[in-house]
Amino acid sequence: MKKVLIVILFFLTIISKNLNSQSIQDTSIYLITCSPGTETYSIYGHSAIRVVILHLNSDIIYNWGVFDFNTPNFVWKFAKGRLDYLLDTSEFQRFMPEYFYEKRSVFSQKINLESSEKRVLLSLIQVNLLPENRSYRYDFFYDDCSTRIRDLIEKAVGTKLIYPPEEKRRMPSFRDLVGEFQKSYPWLKMGVDLIMGTPGEVKANFRDMMFLPLYLQKNLTMAILNRDHKMTPLLSSRETLLEFDPQVVKKRFYATPIFIFTILFIIIVVLSVLFKKGRIINILDIFLFAVFSVLSVFMIFFNFFSDHLQMKLNLNLVWFNPAVIVCLLYLIFRRKGEIWFRIVFFLALVFLPLIIIFPSAINSSFVPVILILILRSSARGNFAWNPFSVNE
Repeated sequence: MKKVLIVILFFLTIISKNLNSQSIQDTSIYLITCSPGTETYSIYGHSAIRVVILHLNSDIIYNWGVFDFNTPNFVWKFAKGRLDYLLDTSEFQRFMPEYFYEKRSVFSQKINLESSEKRVLLSLIQVNLLPENRSYRYDFFYDDCSTRIRDLIEKAVGTKLIYPPEEKRRMPSFRDLVGEFQKSYPWLKMGVDLIMGTPGEVKANFRDMMFLPLYLQKNLTMAILNRDHKMTPLLSSRETLLEFDPQVVKKRFYATPIFIFTILFIIIVVLSVLFKKGRIINILDIFLFAVFSVLSVFMIFFNFFSDHLQMKLNLNLVWFNPAVIVCLLYLIFRRKGEIWFRIVFFLALVFLPLIIIFPSAINSSFVPVILILILRSSARGNFAWNPFSVNE
């Protein structure tokens, strides 16, 4: 920790000296954009600011996307939405090898700032670097490594910054934007769609879209600066620092959630026909309702006990509801509890039309899983019309 503070103080000294001299003209500031990787945390890309001070031979990267795995209770804080991210600094030459190793392209664009604007931006970074300000409460949509850069640039240039007009009818939702980067990862997309609540359906305007690094680059490239009616692009043309072919992840249909869950549904239908009572069907139902109960606990936790605003008001709580847990208890203790199974059945049945009404909000991979829940809850609900009713 002492070493980190020494490094920070060193850079603060450099910036302070620079702010008070004419050498600000010798300072260049760049937006750095890194292409998506294949790891879960890297599929959305990354953004950073690079500050080059030629006469000091200083070339520093400022990175707001750092977190510490050694944080006490890391997993719990992450789940609760209370994990702090950090602003970190590194020499440019130490920043690049990671992306070379991961074969991720890196692009640079000079931010076209005047001397006074550079001073403001460097001063803001200096304030961010103070020990009491280095950490911040991460929010994927509204406060991350990209939005921090957007906000600093906006403060540095003030009202001179102009964004292009947008058509409100064409605004994508936050879920749509995130989904663009998850197309090659169907299991990840399914998981995100499962835990993301209705805040994901909020429409993202031009400025909001910049929570994603590639959209930060794209949208700031379209922004202009109005200096006494003289229009200047905010960012210069893109310079390629590292270039690799986009990483292609092979998608195998037989390994997708929709295929696997459909096969599982067919298997359970067959077992439901062959075994209407006995040990096999009991073990099957205990296993299924145990899995559903775990997911129900997750739904309850993220909706009511987590600070992740993106996970609130989740429609999936309709079918992964607390009644599922009650059904599991009845199965374990070998009690009928028909009313609880009927509640689960009707709620799952009601949920199916929502997939048609909100196709972008509810992942189609859920359909066979919902059908499994409908099938086995109706069988345990002992409806007279159901040929799969358990005879015990």
